[in-house]
Amino acid sequence: MGISFPVSRLVLILFFLAFCVASTDTQTPRPGFVYTRHRARCTPQFWSSRREAWPRMVPQTSTVSKVFGSRVFERYRSDMTLLESTTRNDGEDAFARLLQQASAALLNSYARREFPYTAWEVKTLLIQALVSEKSAVRQAKQFLVANEACN
Repeated sequence: MGISFPVSRLVLILFFLAFCVASTDTQTPRPGFVYTRHRARCTPQFWSSRREAWPRMVPQTSTVSKVFGSRVFERYRSDMTLLESTTRNDGEDAFARLLQQASAALLNSYARREFPYTAWEVKTLLIQALVSEKSAVRQAKQFLVANEACN
């Protein structure tokens, strides 16, 4: 009996010391599990990466001319798919950027309820922006802002 009392006191002291050491570590910031919100879930790059299932309304193999209408047939290849339009990187071509951002905006309008444009608005705004390079640049910027602000 005399031996168990000092052992239990020793265990109690060790437990107390371990608790004190652990509590001093929590005062200093330590890296741990940090939740990072994935940005750019609505950009053309996101949709071209296929990290999320495409909306059923517009399969990846849909052609741009079938989705946006016959007016885009004059400006873009007739066999270009929506997936191709999101992966394009044509640099300074205003109409290519317009198509890229409009394709992402269309996908977002079907997939995200909070997206500011409806599918019909995206299609209409794209056709209206095909009038001139200046209007194409302006509309592409508006779609870019909406796509980047989307969650």
